[in-house]
Order: sequence, then C-alpha cells, then structure tokens
Amino acid sequence: MTAVQTFTPDRPTGAPPVLLLHGFASSGRQDWVDTGIAAELAAAGRVVVVPDLPGHGGSPVPAEAAGAPAVAAALLALAGDGPVDVVGYSLGARLAWELPELAPDRVRAVVLGGLSPFEPFAALDVAALRAAVAGGEPGDPMTGMIAAMIAGASGGVPERAAGLVRLVEGLRATPFEPKGWAGRTPPVFVAGAEDMMTSGIENVVAPAHVARLVTVPGDHRGALAGQAFRDAVAKALAT
Repeated sequence: MTAVQTFTPDRPTGAPPVLLLHGFASSGRQDWVDTGIAAELAAAGRVVVVPDLPGHGGSPVPAEAAGAPAVAAALLALAGDGPVDVVGYSLGARLAWELPELAPDRVRAVVLGGLSPFEPFAALDVAALRAAVAGGEPGDPMTGMIAAMIAGASGGVPERAAGLVRLVEGLRATPFEPKGWAGRTPPVFVAGAEDMMTSGIENVVAPAHVARLVTVPGDHRGALAGQAFRDAVAKALAT
C-alpha cells in the first residue's frame, strides 16, 4: 500500500484537496513536509495529500516496471474521486502531466515545478544501471549519477534499490513526450533560475495553451526550498 500523509486544515475552505507529488530519489516528507509547503497549504484551509512514490519513502517497492500513466493513475486515486489540484516537482511534475489525460473532469489547477523538458531516463541502459546499483562500474556519468541517487534513496537495501531500478525501467518505457496540455486549465510551470534540469522548458510551455512560466531563485533543489516557490504555488492554487 502506498505510504501517504494527509494534512487536514482546522478551518477548511471547501476547495478541492491538493495532491503533492515529489521528485525522484526523494520523498513526500523531504519535498513537501520539511520545506513547509504542506503545512502552509493546510493553514490556508486546504486538505493536503502527500504520497510517497513507488519505492520511495515508506512506500513498497514496485513489483514490476509500471509506466508513467499507471503510476500517475495510482497516485491520483489517493485523492479520492472528486476534483483535485496538483503540485508536482521534478519526477512528480512529469507524473502530474499525465493526470489530465487520465481524468480531465477531475484535475483543476496544476503546478509543474522543476520539470525537465526531455525524458532524463531515455538514454539510460537499464542493465548497466542495475549492474552499477549492485556495485559495478557505472560506465558513464549519467548512469553513475542515477545509481548514486538510488543508493541514497534506498538506504543501501538491495531490494529497495532493485525496486527503484524497476521504476526507472517503467518510466523509460513511457518517455515524457509533451505534445500539448490535455487539461482544461493551463498549468503553471515553475523553474529555478539556476536549474539546469529545466533548461529548454520554454519549448514545453509554449504549446500548453497559454500556460505561465514563473522563474524563481535557485538550482534544482534550492528552488523547491525557497519562499518564491511557495508563493508561486499559493498564487496558482488561489486562482
């Protein structure tokens, strides 16, 4: 069962819940609780749903290599069956992109933070990644970087590391190929000014039906932790 934290406001506004989706090799706690974002949204009267992605945090490892649409559908189900606002960061933003395709009548405001305009796992050799995670030589810098992230996120537990490799395999098989926004409300993109991961995001923003791009200070991690990101989220969800 997916690990999920739910924050219930003292004075609910009656607005839809907010689903917060974290990045790869992170957790709901690291991205949304420790940064104060979940608490700020709850203080503003919103019910906040904070799951851990498969193999991350307290969630079990995936038994098979599920693609991005299947992972996204399982996460959306955690927010019930009514309208929902969504904030995703990095991999969480990539999964959030899928949601209007799956449930156009449910998904309202969407904030896509730290989104890479290309599929970062597309060039990975999964067999080489699996070998690197098991202690072999990575062979190339990208594989080495992902292997190191998996090692950190798995806490050195081989079963959890293997599960994260399966997640990567499934995402790689369903690469991010943005061809237009399926949602009824244009998304808000938020990118760190020093975040190389989001370089070229303008090419995704342009065809997304008058979407807005908000640039905030910081690199990939620093942008998420900054007040400017929280302000951008609050503004996007208030409209």
